[in-house]
Amino acid sequence: MKPAPPQRHYGMDWLRIGAFVLLIFYHVGYNFTPWGYQTPTRGVVSWAEIPLLGLSPWRLSLLFAISGYASAALLAKDKGSTSAFFRSRLARLGIPLIFGLLVVVPPQPYMGLVNSGYEHNYFYYLIHDAFSFQKIRYEYVPRVMHLWFVIYLLAYTALLCAVRAALPQGWRDSIRKAVEKVLAGPLLLPLGIGLVYAVREYVPYGWTDMHSLLEDRAAHLHYCGMFLFGFLLRQSETLRLAIARQWKLAAVLAVAGFVWTAGDTAIFPGNVPTPPEWRAPLCFSKSVQSWSTVIALFGIADRYWNYDASWRATLAEAVFPVYIAHQTVMVLVMYPIRDWGMTALPEFLVLAGSVAAGSWLFYLIGREIGPLRPLIGLKRQRPPKRRTPKEPALA
Repeated sequence: MKPAPPQRHYGMDWLRIGAFVLLIFYHVGYNFTPWGYQTPTRGVVSWAEIPLLGLSPWRLSLLFAISGYASAALLAKDKGSTSAFFRSRLARLGIPLIFGLLVVVPPQPYMGLVNSGYEHNYFYYLIHDAFSFQKIRYEYVPRVMHLWFVIYLLAYTALLCAVRAALPQGWRDSIRKAVEKVLAGPLLLPLGIGLVYAVREYVPYGWTDMHSLLEDRAAHLHYCGMFLFGFLLRQSETLRLAIARQWKLAAVLAVAGFVWTAGDTAIFPGNVPTPPEWRAPLCFSKSVQSWSTVIALFGIADRYWNYDASWRATLAEAVFPVYIAHQTVMVLVMYPIRDWGMTALPEFLVLAGSVAAGSWLFYLIGREIGPLRPLIGLKRQRPPKRRTPKEPALA
């Protein structure tokens, strides 16, 4: 392994890779919880929701923050040109989004329809129903499913570019310095926690993400805020040093927040509602988890993971294609294995292994075929073997 040069932060690559690996386990594990899913597997594991609640409050916050960090790196690569940056992001995110909505996602609602008694084959569904914009049995089609993340990321990118285009450079510098001055000190943890709590407690829908671009008010305030925080972090050495000083305390707070959340779940498991008098403390514990875990992980990545390795470039490139494919692969595997008579652990292992293998195969095939590469979020031409490090094109 070799240390990362100043212009690149490999720790963010490793953090992003790890976050998407956890995402696969989270989505597979979701099938064994009482929270409900499109195609529930055999039975519910009573304790399965507890480890998932260790991930749920912060996993998406982290991904949006990393995406903001990568966006700042790419903007710097485009020499600060807002228009060039927006065109590049529109191509790298928009083309896979369209391909995903037309090709990758439709099998998911189809399998849900089949599970509820839909009798037509997939080709009939694709031609007549998949894009009919109507409710068929219990499914409204078409669906965006897990690609809501890409839609939101495009929206936040567009908002960032609009603000950059509208505000003079002096104004932007003043805003950046003011935010940096507030966050790069003792307010980093309490202010971040307080803002997350205020959004999730008092804005409609709270912690329940709607995955609807026009309705998801709390989610937009939270995730767009994290995206902009990551964008600022890439440009601020002062903020990076503040995180370096406080990440250990953040890690302690993150664990404490999870302990409270897990305790609430143990007392009120499954779909048993938390009593009204305990909902505010639960929201606060999740807010502590959300912000503190992101700060702790950024500090850990900066301190321990900022090194290159032989597989890093491949894994970093594979993350977006794997994300595009993973949920469809999972849904397609879930149905047949329900009839195999397995218990929960073997079923979980088969599902997790199938999703990992199927998604990886999707990436391996797509990366070798030039016309397919843009459709799965890769550059049209395969890059030459690296001689000098370059900033990653993170989604």
